[in-house]
Amino acid sequence: MKKALSIFIVLFFTLSVTAQSNINKQVVEASCGQCNFGLKSKAGCDLAVRIDGVAYFVDGVKIDNFGDAHAKDGFCNAIRKAEVSGKIKKNRFVASSFTLLPEEKKD
Repeated sequence: MKKALSIFIVLFFTLSVTAQSNINKQVVEASCGQCNFGLKSKAGCDLAVRIDGVAYFVDGVKIDNFGDAHAKDGFCNAIRKAEVSGKIKKNRFVASSFTLLPEEKKD
């Protein structure tokens, strides 16, 4: 009985983690991980997304794919919205799609 319960718990946990790691067309915050999200695991400026309050570096898309990161509206100076799909793998977001949304007008 204990063995069956242990197998069930492991299976349930594995399925829960897998379901949470897949992202499908979710709007997230996108910016420089080092400049705006406080990520310190590597030097320089790299694209990151914040999903449900947690920041992840992005694989599959580069920070300079969207213009100069150090421009006034660049990722090192602004937090933007993006619609993304992909999965969280080894504490990184692996993008299968990444669409930067238009900037919101400030009144």
